[in-house]
Amino acid sequence: MTRGVTLAVLAASGLLHAAEHVTLRNGFEIDCARREAIEGGRVRLFVLPSAASSESASYIDVASDAVVGVETLPDPVFAKPPNSAVATADLTQAEMHTMLAKAGTQHHIDEDLLASVVKTESGGRVMAVSRTGAEGLMQLMPGTANELGVSDAFRPEQNIAGGTAYLDQLLARYHDNAALALAAYNAGPGAVDKYHGIPPYRETRTYVARVIREFNRRKLQAAASNKTQIAGLR
Repeated sequence: MTRGVTLAVLAASGLLHAAEHVTLRNGFEIDCARREAIEGGRVRLFVLPSAASSESASYIDVASDAVVGVETLPDPVFAKPPNSAVATADLTQAEMHTMLAKAGTQHHIDEDLLASVVKTESGGRVMAVSRTGAEGLMQLMPGTANELGVSDAFRPEQNIAGGTAYLDQLLARYHDNAALALAAYNAGPGAVDKYHGIPPYRETRTYVARVIREFNRRKLQAAASNKTQIAGLR
């Protein structure tokens, strides 16, 4: 049986991060490197270039009151330079499902929660490396990976097994409170213990909110799919 977890949507607060996800009143969502106030009560959004484009970031100007939401993007990840010893292709959806389901079953953790962590941490990129040196799908720091017995964080099965085991430890530590466990996964249990809750770090609060939002999206999508299938049987 999958263990129960306590989830809570958290508001981001604190210092600004370099990259932000901006929501406009018209429903458009934009990832931008920074914002600048300009004349005429407007704000300039410097748009991050897409992964498929090598062009420098462009910008758009919008009315200040058109911006209805701003959240910090998680620590960006960079592809590790190809290396014949460790280079691994990204997983297919089926392969990811199989590995997450196996790890989730072993540790009694909801597969959708694990998938939400993977998406938030690395976007599903097997060779992802953060600016702080976290590696692989679940962004394990080398020291943590070593403690978990992960010899190669760029091997998907090892990374997922190690990241899931670590999340399991944190869930046990915080009595299945997923928000606290996720905060500890991002900022370290020392920070959570110091503040007796989610640390007042905007990056951490945004990280927790993004994982929970993705988890909820997956559950709603599954519920809608089941409802459609049931209706089709009638």
